[in-house]
Amino acid sequence: MFLDWEDHEIFGVLSLILWTLTIIPLLKYAVFVLGADDNGEGGTFALYSLLCRRSRMGFLNTSDVADEHMSADKSEEFIEDTPSSLVIKHFFEKHKSSKVVLLLVVLLGTSMVIGDGILTPTMSVLSAVSGLQIKITHLHENHIVFLACIILVGLFALQHYGTHRVGFLFAPILIAWLICISGVGIYNIFYWNPRVLYAVSPYYIYNFFKKAGKDGWCSLGGIVLCITGTEAMFADLGHFSQLSVRIGFTAVVYPCLVVAYMGEAAYLSKHTMDLQSSFYKAIPKAVFWPVFIIATLATVVGSQAIISATFSLISQCRALSCFPRVKIIHTSKQIHGQIYIPEVNWMLMLLCLAVVIGFRDTDMIGNAYGLAVITVMFVTTCLMFLIITTVWNQSVFLALLFVLTFGSVELLYFSACLAKVHKGGWLPLLVSAVIMSLMLIWHYGTSKKQSFELQNKVSLDSFAALGPGLGITRIPGIGLVYSNVSSGIPPMFAHFIASFPAFHQILIFVTLQNVMVPKVAAENRFVISRFGPAEFCFYRCTVRFGYKDVGDSYDFETQLIEKVSEFLKCEPLSISSEDFASMGQSQFPAAAASTIGDYNQIIAGGTGQRAESSNEIHELMEAKESGMAYMMANTHIIANSTSSFIKKIVINIIYGFLRRNSRRPAVALGIPHISLIEIGMLYYV
Repeated sequence: MFLDWEDHEIFGVLSLILWTLTIIPLLKYAVFVLGADDNGEGGTFALYSLLCRRSRMGFLNTSDVADEHMSADKSEEFIEDTPSSLVIKHFFEKHKSSKVVLLLVVLLGTSMVIGDGILTPTMSVLSAVSGLQIKITHLHENHIVFLACIILVGLFALQHYGTHRVGFLFAPILIAWLICISGVGIYNIFYWNPRVLYAVSPYYIYNFFKKAGKDGWCSLGGIVLCITGTEAMFADLGHFSQLSVRIGFTAVVYPCLVVAYMGEAAYLSKHTMDLQSSFYKAIPKAVFWPVFIIATLATVVGSQAIISATFSLISQCRALSCFPRVKIIHTSKQIHGQIYIPEVNWMLMLLCLAVVIGFRDTDMIGNAYGLAVITVMFVTTCLMFLIITTVWNQSVFLALLFVLTFGSVELLYFSACLAKVHKGGWLPLLVSAVIMSLMLIWHYGTSKKQSFELQNKVSLDSFAALGPGLGITRIPGIGLVYSNVSSGIPPMFAHFIASFPAFHQILIFVTLQNVMVPKVAAENRFVISRFGPAEFCFYRCTVRFGYKDVGDSYDFETQLIEKVSEFLKCEPLSISSEDFASMGQSQFPAAAASTIGDYNQIIAGGTGQRAESSNEIHELMEAKESGMAYMMANTHIIANSTSSFIKKIVINIIYGFLRRNSRRPAVALGIPHISLIEIGMLYYV
């Protein structure tokens, strides 16, 4: 069949688009990557969560490796390790630097997805509104930019209602949009050039590169835009089921996109001069305005997907101490993954408006968009190698086959996008560098604070020895002492007692522990233990949260008291100081038994030895009626005077700024302000 050069070029580009849609979204994501969900959650951090639980290669491990039994969603079937998976796991366990590199790769992918949250609404809305110039030729560029800004403001203003409240509009809009583009595509194929059906042959790709050469390679930076939104499809698994995404994309979205691109290519084969605005010019005049309106509404729906994915990723990062504390609102009680983050929402809106006003050019925004998208996809491919070998326990050969098949295609597109860094591609690099730096600095500062608290915790015998000198008294009520210390006395509480020697009748030391699962099952959330002898009325409670769990302060304290009561019921008799000492428990050393035995009346405030658990439960309920107080540290971290200049900037300036402008821990936990006791602490790290 004879084709002129322009037809060869159009058919070659069309064939590239069709095969790119087939290889990456359909085969890679719909078939393989969606199967690597973390109990229904998707995205870069979901892959990392799986790796952290199944091995010690995670740098953010906040608990034991075997956390999968805590999940509230599903139990993971145990698969015996293969020799290759053991080698990979041992390598990461042995080399700490490999864990750091893996974390950096994950944060790079995460920051790029967050960058997509800026570029997707910008590109989608601006390109849709630009279609007005087809019918209103005298419309000035400033008017297009102004209208795009109005739509963006409206889009982000709708976010606080939640996906479930405006979701009833999504399905009709998307269905109408897919019907429109597929209908217009079918019309253009048969009206202009039915021969475009031959473009399914990969021969046209070979012929295109043979004749176009370097220009063909450069064009890949634009072709990659046909698969934008694919990563959001994976990251949005928290909002939709795996099966629904697979069926929706494979049976509906993919065929409609193929037909739409074929129709546009058929039109271009007869109207090569309309390349810059081929989508809108290919629409028949009779249906232009209905299609334009639906297209504009569809951009809002498409933008909603990446904004929701951004919220999900930031929620995961915050829970794992890689992002400053922000307010997270769960907008739906039925669908757990639907969240709204006000601070992030308005920040995204401002950045979107800045990009629209600053660039004003869809070509430059497209260059930035393409680089961000393909970078995230390549990061996912790299992580999938580890998932296939260490989580699925498949052979290294299959994992390499996956990486070579999909990674080679993505690297080809990535190289083309890098060539356009000076034409707008620098934007996602800059945004991701800033976001990634903030994540690392916040994680670094938080880890330094936690390590300081662990190193300076006070043993129980040392704390008890303070009793006679300070004249400690007990007051009615329950005191909840929040800290990161899971054993011993947190330094802030010892500091408080040294200044104000009085505390509540019952003390519960609460440690919030984030684990690498989306949701922790209710029966695994609370771990209660007695801290010291029974007459002290000290308890320790470790509360486990997944990165998708909802915190409710009222429900939390009610459950906590219930769990302590259940713990007491399980003990037939309370343990006295002498009994506890004779048992040789690590929390209450036997060497300190005589000291505490002398002063237990001072610390216990005359409550006496409790022999029956029913008495302890009764006193627990009475203390609850007397009131509850919450105690936590208000920590300031300062770098040592001997620290390097860079560390001083990171800790004193950047981390200090983030800490001052993030939500306070008490607010994030929903603690009543009237019942809060904050102890000022200054840590030198």
